[in-house]
Amino acid sequence: MIRGIGILAAALAMGVGTMAAQTHDWAIDKSHSEADFSVKHMGIGTVHGSFRGVSGTIKFGAGNPATWSVDATVDTITVDTGVADRDKHLKSGDFFDVTQYPTMTFKSTSVKPVGSGYEVTGDLTLHGVTKPVTLAMEALGNEQVGMDGKSVHRGFTATTKLNRQDFGLKWNGTLKSGDAVIGDEVKIELDIEAVRE
Repeated sequence: MIRGIGILAAALAMGVGTMAAQTHDWAIDKSHSEADFSVKHMGIGTVHGSFRGVSGTIKFGAGNPATWSVDATVDTITVDTGVADRDKHLKSGDFFDVTQYPTMTFKSTSVKPVGSGYEVTGDLTLHGVTKPVTLAMEALGNEQVGMDGKSVHRGFTATTKLNRQDFGLKWNGTLKSGDAVIGDEVKIELDIEAVRE
């Protein structure tokens, strides 16, 4: 009898553990998410911009981060630096070529804890080129109930750096000093709000 109770307790414990480790699909809230970027200009200033058209699904739950995943899409036509002429140039064939490549995508291949946060590695496809990229994701905050009193929301913030030349974004100019007009290193910050489905 005691042995039977012990087996039952162990089974229940395993069941609770499985429930705790269960992942859920979280839909990225396009109206409250953006991908921000910054790049050096003339070696003396920094141009900041953002993409507002972020969508996709995050699989996330308590338990093993190895079970988490991200599948996100960004609409390149939404690029915005606050200067209309510059945005038009960025959308042209010199840069994002939004007619031929209207989106960029990120599909994670692994997630692991690092310090107080997480390391999210995946394949970024931009301008027709796919390269591995690693995001440094901050520690997770609390879940929040939406204004409707029902939906459950959570925020995700991550950063990374990439070389635009690696993705075929090669246009540049040269100053009299010999310096490049635009830097190659691009800093990226993702501020994502997602709703549990």
